[in-house]
Amino acid sequence: MTPIAAKEKNDFLPAVRLFAKTRGEGDPAWFAGLRQLAAARAEELELPTTRDEEWKYTNIAPILKTPFRQVFDLQLNGLREKDLTPYLIDETRGSRLVFVNGLYSPELSDASNVSAGVAIGNLGAIPETLSGQLHKHLGAYADYGKQAFTALNTAMLGDGAYVHIRAGQVIEQPIHLLFVSSAAEAATVSHPRVLLIAERGSMATVIESYFAAGENRYFTNAVTEVFAAEGASIEHYRLQEESDRAFHIGTTHVHQERESIYRSCAISIGAELSRHALNVALTDEFTETVIDGLYVVAGRQHVDNHTVLDHRKPHGTSRQLYKGILDDSARAVFNGAVFVREGALLTDSRQLNKNLLLSSESRVDTKPQLEIFADDVKCAHGATVGQLESDELFYLASRGIGAEQARALLTYGFAEDVISKIRLRSVRRQLDRMVLEKLHQNLEVN
Repeated sequence: MTPIAAKEKNDFLPAVRLFAKTRGEGDPAWFAGLRQLAAARAEELELPTTRDEEWKYTNIAPILKTPFRQVFDLQLNGLREKDLTPYLIDETRGSRLVFVNGLYSPELSDASNVSAGVAIGNLGAIPETLSGQLHKHLGAYADYGKQAFTALNTAMLGDGAYVHIRAGQVIEQPIHLLFVSSAAEAATVSHPRVLLIAERGSMATVIESYFAAGENRYFTNAVTEVFAAEGASIEHYRLQEESDRAFHIGTTHVHQERESIYRSCAISIGAELSRHALNVALTDEFTETVIDGLYVVAGRQHVDNHTVLDHRKPHGTSRQLYKGILDDSARAVFNGAVFVREGALLTDSRQLNKNLLLSSESRVDTKPQLEIFADDVKCAHGATVGQLESDELFYLASRGIGAEQARALLTYGFAEDVISKIRLRSVRRQLDRMVLEKLHQNLEVN
């Protein structure tokens, strides 16, 4: 373990201390207090190393070796709305918040069409009417007391996105939270924060996406907290297509109450080194969780997905499918844990990780795991690693399809198993484009 205050971590801590001194006095006392507590923990905690079981296959040394500069003031660096066009989603027109290098951009955001049943905005300007609700949930699920990167993110609390869905409201138009990295010449670091609250019986779709305006080097350290009250239903997409020279560490914590539904689809395509930890606590009876994931990496990219599904009460249902496509010398890590606590009877959980290796130099380390402490449950898990089937390639060749086109069709079909589950047409088309561009394939899809 490397102490967070050791030499290599000093690049982050001075920014934390400076932020605490320079942040304006307009924040509510509880907001500033949370930031203070997290800053104290950031000074004390240790950074993960490959000696830690959870980080065994992911070495963060490249992040620590890069001197990053914290951006305190919004700088668009020439970024305009038309530059965002490839990343915008048709279904979210007038329901979009944009953050540049972690800072809220009113100029690029558009909330003109947001339903009256939902409040969205910038955490750095919390309305007094919502302060009590946000206070209750912000920092309650993402554990800054034990996780160093979460502590750093919480210590830098300022701008961020909040989505508050009122009880009984069905929000038909999806909400888009777009985080853009537009680095100048120096490598920068940002700490995006998202808080999503769905009150009792509400329903909404939220898209959280991370993209790069340019190919500069930078570090994104993101934390998202999701609260689903009794009977709430949340559909949550997380899209990550950062610069191939960037680093991305993301953490999502979900808290589900009785009869709530949480559906997630997490896509990882960009970044030199990326890691996403998705932790879901099913805290009451009759909860339902469906989490799908897709990672597509090439070159020397490294991607790490960690998931935890924590069944704490009876009658919980969870489904998990993560698929990976690796080319060149890329490396992937998948660690999926399902816990069935004592007394969580009649739990029904299934987990599957499937990987497609397009190169003999690519590598994946997969570890699905179950820990069951209750009787009368149905649980299953599995993992596969393989290459394109020669019989399938031969069949397509016999139908007059060239080798490259056949390879593209089979690879696309492998990814489409996850993408086809996405209900928003614009998101599906965007992901089709991202996957095909990543694999340098030219394939017409609808």
